[in-house]
Amino acid sequence: MTTNHLLEIKNYGQSIWMDNLSRDIIKSGELKDLVENKGICGITSNPTIFEKAIANNAMYDRDIEAGVRAGLPTYKIYESLVFQDIRDACDILRPVYEASNRLDGYVSIEVPPTIAHDTEATIAEARRYFQEIGRENVMIKIPGTDSGLPAVEQVISEGINVNITLLFSVQSYINTAWAYIRGLEKRAARGEDISKIASVASFFLSRIDSNIDGKIDAKLAKGVDDLNVEAKLKAIKGKVAIANAKIAYQEYKKIVQSDRWQALAAKGAKVQRLLWASTSTKDPNYSDVMYVDELVGPDTVNTLPPATIEACADHCDVANRVETNVQEAYNLMESLKDPDVNIDIDKVMDELLTEGIDKFVKPFQSLMDSLEKKVKQLSPV
Repeated sequence: MTTNHLLEIKNYGQSIWMDNLSRDIIKSGELKDLVENKGICGITSNPTIFEKAIANNAMYDRDIEAGVRAGLPTYKIYESLVFQDIRDACDILRPVYEASNRLDGYVSIEVPPTIAHDTEATIAEARRYFQEIGRENVMIKIPGTDSGLPAVEQVISEGINVNITLLFSVQSYINTAWAYIRGLEKRAARGEDISKIASVASFFLSRIDSNIDGKIDAKLAKGVDDLNVEAKLKAIKGKVAIANAKIAYQEYKKIVQSDRWQALAAKGAKVQRLLWASTSTKDPNYSDVMYVDELVGPDTVNTLPPATIEACADHCDVANRVETNVQEAYNLMESLKDPDVNIDIDKVMDELLTEGIDKFVKPFQSLMDSLEKKVKQLSPV
């Protein structure tokens, strides 16, 4: 019998969630099997995932027709489809939620990406999503923008589970962690229970390497006369995302050792775990499980797309590596400042956040357009 390496990962304190959701996998029993037998203990979704799930899938047509007959606008029809999938997934994961004492078993849904820079709208939508979906184990995704973090603080204080997404820089993670802490402190100051709230900080990986590798390839393509400079550039390729994540984990450890966190922990607060996101390898020259193997460790989550789940189950090399080669990680990030390398990492992270929001806005709008066409086709003349 072959070993499912996903099940081994749990022994090191890391939870594996799946970055995928559709009505097909809910109705076919595939999701139930993944949860009960394959080690999947949470779900993340985003507008891209729902566009793929809904746009060309007849499975949703009956519900779309019902929405048309009820006179619902297209956006409300979209919500009715997505909210039902989220509820069904939450119900499948409910036993995990209960057995893990609310550590796992969550299903994440993102507030509309079009409001990423609007604090008040984000707060209002997070409240509404949480209430209308009506499941304790739903987790509302909020982008870690400057406008998103005050919203995180507020909705955490109201007892809403939050997944802060699109985190690229270590500083953005630190800001997120303190927003979570401030939200819990507000709630605790009112004498309310803080033991049932969960949060993850979704720290993105492969997009960082894709961006930086592209910059390095451009420098190499221009021609580098000095072999030493060429070696410096090549030494960075495919290494920055993991180094960045290992440094973020060190910051996590500092935060949970702080007096402010310890005071909350004494009242039953759950740590906000780092969640490794964007974990499918984009470069075929790299291992297809590199963003799993290198970042296994306690109090973390890794959310994987289906292809990476299969690859990892088959050939992940599981060991606690999130705290190995930490000094090398700091050295690598420092080497980006070398005049021969000259990559402005802060600028890269800003670029990636802007691109990240755009990458969710476009499929969201595309899905709205696809739904609008279906609504017109199904509308009575």
